[in-house]
Amino acid sequence: MSLEIVWDNEQEEYEIKDDLIALLESILQKAGEAEGIDQGEVALTFVDNTRIHELNLEYRGIDRPTDVLSFAMNESGEDELDIIYEVEEGEALEDVPDVLGDIIISVTRAQEQADEYGHSLERELGFLFVHGFLHLLGYDHQDEASEAEMMSKQENVLAQVGLTR
Repeated sequence: MSLEIVWDNEQEEYEIKDDLIALLESILQKAGEAEGIDQGEVALTFVDNTRIHELNLEYRGIDRPTDVLSFAMNESGEDELDIIYEVEEGEALEDVPDVLGDIIISVTRAQEQADEYGHSLERELGFLFVHGFLHLLGYDHQDEASEAEMMSKQENVLAQVGLTR
């Protein structure tokens, strides 16, 4: 098995093209390689500001849109249920993908930030995607040291695929 993206587009403001998905897949491979992750599945959903606002309020209690949300499948909170996979006849448990989690990106907010920072939408989406991926692996940015570590990892991956500022 390999590291792969399963994606969905739930917004209509911007067309999601195959070359963008290929770029994000390349980012996933580079980030996975850097973190020693060579297999698993990341669910990526593109949304607009209205939808990410709803999700941010529902899951984080924050009443405004944000740029990216990550929901790791390998985290277990005290109120969460264990995930049980049903294996079809003739299928092995090893064939069930290791789902790392969900990344939800507001393309609307990404475009606003790209304009604000003076770089391309692709660069902003790449940044948000690798940022979300690192959150799936347990990285956070609650203090200066952890934020600097995440930023360094993100910029290193983006440089490898040619998405520099």
